[in-house]
Amino acid sequence: MARHSKLQKQVLKLYKQFLRAAKDKPGFLPLIQEEFRKNSQIPRKDVMHIEYLFRRGQRQLELLRESNTKQVAAFIRFNPPNSHTVQKTKDLPS
Repeated sequence: MARHSKLQKQVLKLYKQFLRAAKDKPGFLPLIQEEFRKNSQIPRKDVMHIEYLFRRGQRQLELLRESNTKQVAAFIRFNPPNSHTVQKTKDLPS
């Protein structure tokens, strides 16, 4: 079996720290697992992206560890339907 790189070991350590920090906070565990699963699909050779996510994760971990953190939220992109387009409807037989 291949050995893990230094960056891989750091990411695994970060994941374990997240799990420990989320143990006492309800609702955080599924979100953490989902985020790490989603980002596990990033190619190993994309080191810059992985390092960026690692640094971002460290900052989020510090926020999670604070005693006054009770909930987690995220901004998502919302693309409203274009109100300028006209939808065609089928003519009903008479």
